[in-house]
Amino acid sequence: TPGNCVGTTKLKKGIVFVVNTNKERIIMNTLVIVLISAICLASAYVLYGRFLAKKWGIDPKAKTPAVVHADGQDYVPTDGWTVFSHQFSSIAGAGPVTGAIQAAVFGWVPVLLWILIGGVFFGAVTDFGALYVSVKNDGKSMGLLIEKYIGKLGRKLFLVFCWLFTWLVIAAFADMVAGTFNAYQTVDGVTSLSAAAETNGAAGTISLLFIAFAMLFGVLQTRLHFTGWKETVLGLACTVAALALGMMAPITAGKEAWTYITFIYIFFAAVLPMWLLKQPRDIMTTYMFIGMIAGAVLGLFVAHPTMNLPMYTGFHNEKLGDMFPILFVTVACGAVSGFHSLVSSGTSSKTVANEKDMLKVGYGAMVLESLLAVLALCVAGAAAGADGTPAAGTPFQIFSSGVAGFFQMFGVPMYIAQCFMTMCVSALALTSLDAVARIGRMSLQELFSVDDMEHAEGWRKFICNKYVSTLLTLFFGFVLTRIGYSNIWPLFGSANQLLSALVLVTLCVFMKVTGRSNKMLFPPLAIMLCVTTTALVQRTKALVAAFASGSATFMVEGLQLIIAILLMLLGLIIVVNSLRAYFASRHNSEKTAPDAAS
Repeated sequence: TPGNCVGTTKLKKGIVFVVNTNKERIIMNTLVIVLISAICLASAYVLYGRFLAKKWGIDPKAKTPAVVHADGQDYVPTDGWTVFSHQFSSIAGAGPVTGAIQAAVFGWVPVLLWILIGGVFFGAVTDFGALYVSVKNDGKSMGLLIEKYIGKLGRKLFLVFCWLFTWLVIAAFADMVAGTFNAYQTVDGVTSLSAAAETNGAAGTISLLFIAFAMLFGVLQTRLHFTGWKETVLGLACTVAALALGMMAPITAGKEAWTYITFIYIFFAAVLPMWLLKQPRDIMTTYMFIGMIAGAVLGLFVAHPTMNLPMYTGFHNEKLGDMFPILFVTVACGAVSGFHSLVSSGTSSKTVANEKDMLKVGYGAMVLESLLAVLALCVAGAAAGADGTPAAGTPFQIFSSGVAGFFQMFGVPMYIAQCFMTMCVSALALTSLDAVARIGRMSLQELFSVDDMEHAEGWRKFICNKYVSTLLTLFFGFVLTRIGYSNIWPLFGSANQLLSALVLVTLCVFMKVTGRSNKMLFPPLAIMLCVTTTALVQRTKALVAAFASGSATFMVEGLQLIIAILLMLLGLIIVVNSLRAYFASRHNSEKTAPDAAS
């Protein structure tokens, strides 16, 4: 129509550039959005991150838990940038890509604002705080920290909550990975090879080879003590080898087969020593992420496409619901995530060799993930139609095809670009699965362990066995994959941010009893409690309405309803118990570390 006219459209190497002449719409260049966001996040790291580090106190001379309890398994003193690689690759899962693109139905402006504000003042503060309190408490996991500062009941309930939460993460991300590698499609009941079968199959092969080369990398790195440029060269060589060989032999398999393969991998990732698989895989994955992010940034810089998504579409969306609270829980990990705190206290705190590395590991990894969410939003905006119509496909498909188009613009063959990007987006989920399976296993072990395990009951020893506890965790995650990630995501987002609120309460108590400042924790705590409580109540009402109308099934809506109710009850009891502990605690009642700021 005349009121919505679109000017010239230019096609260059598969990338569409649109010049919109509609004076009624404000058109923003995606490059400008990325640059402004990068400046905001970098400034926040330098100013606010260092402010927190100074306020709480960092002692570079202190012996960290990784040094004191080095065992070659979980406690492994590690270079700061290697720990940063582990932290970033573990937390930068499917969330920042999937969440930002899904939430864009409300408009790109509210999504961008929440990513930046949430990332700086909510997510990065929570991640850094969780890492800080764990390192200062002998590398204790969040469950043990809650027992110390909240009480034994709080710890038990928190561990149950965490274990339930890991089911949701495993189910959602494993379903995404299997769907990404799936070579088949079903149309009108007829199953056939999809157009992307070769690319998806190659990405699956690359993933399997990636695991093998990561283990080789881990062995060589440990035995030959490679560090610095030698470690980088070896890691890059293993990454390129997996990519090159995988493209030559794509595996054609369906989603069901890839689901089983994914769960077999998760099992080994959860039980093998950190140095053998997880740490080297995280390093190699970080190289891939750097390539992916660099490709997206350079593509946006050279092509500087228009942000075609609308700025704001309204408070209510027919598919998702009201912007409050849905926008916040849908963006999820790109702004704030309780799962990150489990990584910070569960694995990263046991590998930090020097306290001075905590800022870049805790705060730095989170602001970089927020930048990834901004990039995903901009790629989705560039891929949308000139009239604001979102691109077709899943968030993974939109992001991977968009960045692959940028690589093609630089002369990279489309097949190689597609294989690389498909592998990258699946790696986003796989690296989170690595961490969450280990965290789920540890949560279950902590839940049933006692001080004297040598003389504990037989059933307790059986459940706490690392292989049994891993299998139990993965079993329930596997059952929930039957629901599908799109149905799990609302519950995942709500539980994820409720978890962050529970962690913030614990941080408040720790800061109070050790005489440190905790005022910066109260705003994110209050807002997250409001957001997640509202989201879970709304989700429960929608599920009950589905049963009332007769459209619900037990395996989909039924399981969701059970988990939603359990999460609400557990969250409510934990919050009440934690607030009682906070008000009962006395300021500076625990001896303050000498490095703590007044």
